[in-house]
Amino acid sequence: MTIDKSMLIGELIQMDELVAPMLMRAGMHCLGCPASQGESLEEACMVHGIDCDKLVAGMNEVLASR
Repeated sequence: MTIDKSMLIGELIQMDELVAPMLMRAGMHCLGCPASQGESLEEACMVHGIDCDKLVAGMNEVLASR
């Protein structure tokens, strides 16, 4: 499984149990908000001032090692 920045937050948190904690550590504490479920990872990163490419690379690195 590979994450890309166009994926929806709702999709991502259902992919693997490690995804939600990784997003929370990155500063996305609103994962339970209904609006966040339909937002792309890129949109969420932009709103939260997070470098999306760096986050995606780190998440893919962790998930690849599973």
